[in-house]
Amino acid sequence: MKKALKIISRIALGLLVVALIVPFLIPVQTSGTKTYQEAAGASATFATAQGIDVYTAVTEFDCKQGKDCQNPPVFILLHGFGANTFSYRFVTEPLSAYGEVVAYDRPGFGFTERPTSWKGENPYGSAGNDLILDELIQKYAANQDVYLVGHSAGGTQAAQYVVDNPGSVTGLILISPAILTTGGSPSGFNWIFSIPQLDHLGPLLVSSIASSGMDLLDRSWFDKSKITEEIKTGYRAPLEIIGWEEGFWEFNRAPRVFDVKDRLAEITVPTLLITGDTDVVVATADTEALATMIKGSSLVVIPKSGHLAQEETPSETMQAIDDYWKSPNN
Repeated sequence: MKKALKIISRIALGLLVVALIVPFLIPVQTSGTKTYQEAAGASATFATAQGIDVYTAVTEFDCKQGKDCQNPPVFILLHGFGANTFSYRFVTEPLSAYGEVVAYDRPGFGFTERPTSWKGENPYGSAGNDLILDELIQKYAANQDVYLVGHSAGGTQAAQYVVDNPGSVTGLILISPAILTTGGSPSGFNWIFSIPQLDHLGPLLVSSIASSGMDLLDRSWFDKSKITEEIKTGYRAPLEIIGWEEGFWEFNRAPRVFDVKDRLAEITVPTLLITGDTDVVVATADTEALATMIKGSSLVVIPKSGHLAQEETPSETMQAIDDYWKSPNN
């Protein structure tokens, strides 16, 4: 019996040693070959916020006769999970008929810098994202009306900012916002991601987004025949960045605390909700339910459209925004 226990103890010890040491022997390399600046291109622009370079795409106000050209409103666009400013490419120019348009890549995505260390608030977390958005508003929209346009997880962040910063935003446009179901792992388990062995392997574990991200893109469209190679290339472009895997790992283990779904009564600014009638990523019914929870909000459900209405049905999306903007309540 003692001999058997000794053997079992040795096996257990061996397994423990393997679990503690072997992960560090597994090489973790990046598939990227370019800096974030190189991947973004020579004409790219960046704004410094919370100490990191945030990729921004600014479309100037297309002022027409009879408008106030000196103090236009500013639309700030927040993209969803796995996306970047590319997902707004069809609506930025039409939006510029109403004001300045600033789309930016949220930390962990697109061409924004992906630090692995920082001072102060974690830029990948929800609080850090709030602070970055605050700095961008100060930079691009000081003393101007601000309209936040948020898609999916970007919609969650936009709505959270509104309740955290009352009086700072004039209106909200939320496209399939992931508010009632935010996704991701519970924040109480984030400590697991700090286990050294898991932290070492983390970038390797999340690198599968390179393929699974295309599956998510496929699920996001009603008419999948519209997903061209050009569109796939646009979404894959940030994967050329050296260390993109580390940045995405930092995003996944960052603290995210969203309580906006419990504070919807605090959203008192004019709010437009847009969704496709066949959204299977953020269920169409979720956005419809939000319209009953946000007082005075407007809802537009676009036929034959999925999760990415601003891409798949941009004309219908802009028509919804046009009607909203011209409404006597706005």
